[in-house]
Amino acid sequence: MREGFGFPAGPAAYAVAPVLVTAALAHIGPAATWLPKLRRRRFPGLAGQGRPGHVALTFDDGPDPASTPRFLDVLDGLGVRATFFVLGENVVRHPEPALELARRGHELAVHGWAHDRPWLPSPARDARELRRAVHAVGEVAGCVPRWYRPPYGILTSGRWAAARRAGLRPVLWTAWGKDWRPDATPASVRATVAADLCGGGTVLLHDTDHASAPGSWRAALGALPGIVRDCREAGLAVGPLSEHEVNGAEERGLDRAEGAGQRGTSDATPSDTLPRASR
Repeated sequence: MREGFGFPAGPAAYAVAPVLVTAALAHIGPAATWLPKLRRRRFPGLAGQGRPGHVALTFDDGPDPASTPRFLDVLDGLGVRATFFVLGENVVRHPEPALELARRGHELAVHGWAHDRPWLPSPARDARELRRAVHAVGEVAGCVPRWYRPPYGILTSGRWAAARRAGLRPVLWTAWGKDWRPDATPASVRATVAADLCGGGTVLLHDTDHASAPGSWRAALGALPGIVRDCREAGLAVGPLSEHEVNGAEERGLDRAEGAGQRGTSDATPSDTLPRASR
């Protein structure tokens, strides 16, 4: 072993290197679906492509007691329900706004336990934390959640497998507002969404600055009425993913790559005693 580094030296290093490269590619390879053009062309279901006359409105990273209630009030005024991808740790930390999401008729989905980047493979951790998140979300929603969106949209093999075993369907987005940036404004968020807005699309916004620039949620909040108005003027209904009829029963290519098509009974969560979200 090379002193001080812990890596094999000489011929052993050449023998180990291909194995490490293969493992790394298997882990991070599915994250290529983050690329919008690839996702929309090859994996429309994963992109959130649904029925042509509908747009799915989704929010990430909450709940947050300072900002999420403001989004709920605006959505009430617009007569729109949405899907909120919440973090398990935020649900536990802020149960009241999480419960309010459900009380006002919005759909709760899973964004993971914490908002981290999964660069290093850790299948056991991925499975454990996703089970915790499913349980936390299910407890406040009153039913087992249906959808999963990984933080940053980075869908590694471990998180894909964990989602499949938990009975969750991964879904990303077709349009977003880049509302997490420090220079975001209501006008910029609306224009950025509009650039990719289309019938059957899924829009991503953020109802908190949990993993964004401080105060950036105000840009998304200010843009929200205009985004809904743009959809309606185009003849598109706006609602949650549960009404979106997302295309494709499975993303078979990713399932084959990960070998994660089966749901193991050992991965059942305490939320399995709750009813399933309507499909």
